[in-house]
Amino acid sequence: MRVAVYPGSFDPITNGHLDIVQRGARVFDRVVVAVLHNSQKNPLFSVEERTRLIQEVTRDMENVEVDSFDGLLVDYVHQRGAQVVIRGLRAVTDFEYELQFASMMRKLDSRVETLFMMTNNQYSFLSSGIVKEVASGGGDIKGLVPEAVEHALAGKYGY
Repeated sequence: MRVAVYPGSFDPITNGHLDIVQRGARVFDRVVVAVLHNSQKNPLFSVEERTRLIQEVTRDMENVEVDSFDGLLVDYVHQRGAQVVIRGLRAVTDFEYELQFASMMRKLDSRVETLFMMTNNQYSFLSSGIVKEVASGGGDIKGLVPEAVEHALAGKYGY
């Protein structure tokens, strides 16, 4: 069974992230969307909220599973029996960081491959940070995030 882990903070998940999940699910037998608990960040949504939102928007994808983790990604990949880490790229500016990330993964375990997937062009500008910034000002985020995330953001920002 070919298992891939798609890690991230997903605070919140965007349609760009979802594009990568859907495409990854066509390539691999199982995709584990792994929500990172990063104590160095101050997320808008808790790990539990992010996990629930992702479960809701991927519920129709039979080979997609949602989980959370902390610690080293390479350890989590081993724990899940995965062979591949999926990383999404929006633009050239993402590449330098992702190259460093992939190089460190290879150093930690040369058996784990990192697969870069370019997001759909319509989402190349999109990030969770931009979505939160627009939503916090009451801007229109329709089409940028799944409907469940729109509602969750409205609840967080009180509109």
